[in-house]
Order: sequence, then C-alpha cells, then structure tokens
Amino acid sequence: MLVFLDTEFTDFVRPDLISLALVSEDGREFYAERTDYHRDACNDFVRETVLPLLGRVPGAACSRTELTQRLHAWFELLPEPATIIYDFEGDWLLLVNAILGRAYRNPPANLGEPLHLGNSSITHPIFERAQNNTYTQDWPPHHALADARALMAGYRAWRQFMEKIWRIE
Repeated sequence: MLVFLDTEFTDFVRPDLISLALVSEDGREFYAERTDYHRDACNDFVRETVLPLLGRVPGAACSRTELTQRLHAWFELLPEPATIIYDFEGDWLLLVNAILGRAYRNPPANLGEPLHLGNSSITHPIFERAQNNTYTQDWPPHHALADARALMAGYRAWRQFMEKIWRIE
C-alpha cells in the first residue's frame, strides 16, 4: 500500500514538527497538529504562511506523546505494510522521530519501506500539473494534509504517464 507523507515544521536549521499528514492510496487519512512545538523557533515563512492554516481539522491538536500513540494506532489499522512516499528527506526523518517517540522502541509493524521522489519526478510537468490542481482556497499549499493529497495526485498522474513510456522500452 502506498502512503503519501507531508509535514510542516518550524525551520530548516533545527526543524521541530508542527503538523504531519499521511494519505493512503485507498483513501485513509491521518492528520495531526502538535500543540507543544516551539513556536518561537518558527521562521518568518512559517509564521506568515503555515501557522495561519492550522486548526482546520477538528480533533487534530495533540501533544508529541499523543501524536506517537495516534500514529501507531493508525498504522495498526492498515491492511498491509505501507510504502511511505515523500518528496523531502526531512519529512521522512520527522515521521520516524514522531513514530518512535519516547514510549516506543520499534516502529509499527505496517510501516514499510520509504520511497523518496527525486527532482526528476516531482518537477515533471505532468506531476506538477496534477499536484497543483488539487489545491483549493480551503486546502492551499503548505498545509500538510493538502500537500500530502497533492503529492498523491502528482505521483499518480506521473506514474500513469511514465508507465506508457516504460512499456515502449
């Protein structure tokens, strides 16, 4: 099963997770916003663009510890191991950190292999068009859930396009 990941965080120098979204190919979604991130560590872009987008999903607010528990519970309900697809290495690192937390030594059994999408795929016009078409006024870029949905749309469109080329070779 493919699961698409996106996160929002305080800054690139010392990233502290703010929100995390997972969207599976079968329509399952996970979204959480941490209430205990270091707000004073946010860079100007995050303060101006990301923080105003928080609070759109009822019940998403949680502490770091609750986030870890919620992630484990979500992964346990998946019918098969999840390949986690992401376009930024930092997203994967923040997910792993959130999953392990302090109470867990092992990741959930259904956490499968990571798949990092490189620039050749995410900058492809087919990928970008599909990705950009998912954003709306209510779900704009830089909201982790909107970005995870857009990543899935971009990947699906790119993969469908590329499979035609791969068959020719």
